[in-house]
Amino acid sequence: MYTLYYSQGACSVATQVVLRELGQDVKIIDAKQDNNFKSVNPVGAVPVLIDGNKTLTEGAAIMLHILNKHKSSLFPENEDERLKSTQDIMFANATMHPAYGRLFFLAQHVSDEKVKQETLNAAAESINQLWQVIESQLADKSFLGGDSPSAADIMLTVYSRWGQYFPVDIIIGDKTARMLDAVQAMPNFIKTDQAEQFATAD
Repeated sequence: MYTLYYSQGACSVATQVVLRELGQDVKIIDAKQDNNFKSVNPVGAVPVLIDGNKTLTEGAAIMLHILNKHKSSLFPENEDERLKSTQDIMFANATMHPAYGRLFFLAQHVSDEKVKQETLNAAAESINQLWQVIESQLADKSFLGGDSPSAADIMLTVYSRWGQYFPVDIIIGDKTARMLDAVQAMPNFIKTDQAEQFATAD
């Protein structure tokens, strides 16, 4: 069994969904409820995955670790397709995730309301450009990986929900919106949301 440190609604949602899709049992621990979490990850960020005697602390590294360890359609075996899947995961983790992260940073650290709104709008425009990239990639397929959801689709779906917390217009194309809806309708995505809500309220 894996142990996953999470924060409700954070990027750790994607890790948990993928673990469930891989048929793996996972014990989840709310990092905010653990007074010693900094001893687990000095950076203080989630996800953190405990796999036996290994402690993994970077989202993309965790994702690639579990995908390499457990064969599934989420991570194809064909070399070219696997390279594309890895690139999609890194785009989600290293490009889209930080773009949304700027919204959180600006909301927390800019006190002048006019300046805050202007900078939030600029950050949102950058996010919208990234969603246009995804929309173009979905021109001839339902998911980034083809006919079924990939790990990157799951990661992007988690990030897409963060825009609701800010007074900005996040513009998502029709094909992308259908992909995001389909991922959120996955039984293991719903199960993960429910598990986090139950564990946090416990």
